[in-house]
Amino acid sequence: MILPIVAYGSPVLKKVGVDIDKNFSGLNELIANMWETMYNASGVGLAAPQIGQAIRLFVADSEQIIKNAEPDDEDIDLYKNPMKKIFINAHIVKRMGEEWGYNEGCLSIPNIREDVFRPDEITMEYLDENFKKHTETFDGINARIIQHEYDHIDGILFIDHLKPLKRKLLTNRLNDISKGFVKTDYRMKFGVK
Repeated sequence: MILPIVAYGSPVLKKVGVDIDKNFSGLNELIANMWETMYNASGVGLAAPQIGQAIRLFVADSEQIIKNAEPDDEDIDLYKNPMKKIFINAHIVKRMGEEWGYNEGCLSIPNIREDVFRPDEITMEYLDENFKKHTETFDGINARIIQHEYDHIDGILFIDHLKPLKRKLLTNRLNDISKGFVKTDYRMKFGVK
């Protein structure tokens, strides 16, 4: 089922998600709905807070970027090793490498894209959909997507990484989003009236 995506301004987007266990009610259906919702909105990642659940769960699929990349794309080297994964109770244990900028957007903040600087490589611990524990290192675009979605489960939005002046310049557009004055190709849920 395609779920509405929670818009900027909703309090759930600023909450730190809680860990869940394998007895979490309806988990398999929730994960299936998150994949369907993400693909419907042409996203490459979706975190549970974006559908109104303040839990440590997100899905990510960098194959979507690779499918849409042009052969002469200057960032093509970033798209090696595509991944499609479910992350439960994820915790980044190490950030490494040079910070590099990439133009990020967010399904909860439609029609706004800005350059965000993040480390090139991360190591994280997480559980998969079968609650098997993994410790894995990610780099390139995979690390970028994971860090963006990881921020969501920590109550952080990509705009929180912007310099104060840049953020101030976005105030009116962000207020419009929070009030529902935005057009998207997917359903949204607005928390501020």
